[in-house]
Amino acid sequence: MTSRLEKLCVEKGLKMTEQRKVIARVLSDAEDHPDVEQLYRRCADIDNRISLATVYRTVRLFEDAAILEKHDFGDGRARYEESPREHHDHLINLRTGDVVEFVDKEIERLQVEVARRLGYRLVDHRLALYAVPLDDDNRAGDDGAGKDEIAGRE
Repeated sequence: MTSRLEKLCVEKGLKMTEQRKVIARVLSDAEDHPDVEQLYRRCADIDNRISLATVYRTVRLFEDAAILEKHDFGDGRARYEESPREHHDHLINLRTGDVVEFVDKEIERLQVEVARRLGYRLVDHRLALYAVPLDDDNRAGDDGAGKDEIAGRE
């Protein structure tokens, strides 16, 4: 079965080698936002002839063709997802590195309003929230652990 990403590649006129097809399928099947090394390991499990260099080149090609979106979630790794069909924002769990996608109409409305108040028309944005699970507050006790994480990002 042809993945959504493979179809996009063909629509954009990209040559689809067998290795690119594997990379596209793995990206389409990803339920997370893998970095290149994670992507490479997943692809190599399917086709051990795929090199890390091939994955890097292919990711760059997909990104240049606007098929893939690159994210920096502050963990020192470029992470990737298919270019989204619909807009969404991200919440990053600082404990696990998990990324939660979400849409919130009130946040969207507020961003437009803030831009308008400042004399601008919002045309695009990216929002990433960095958080720790609420139950971390119970584990931290009264020593204030975890409270500086937000202050460090300001």
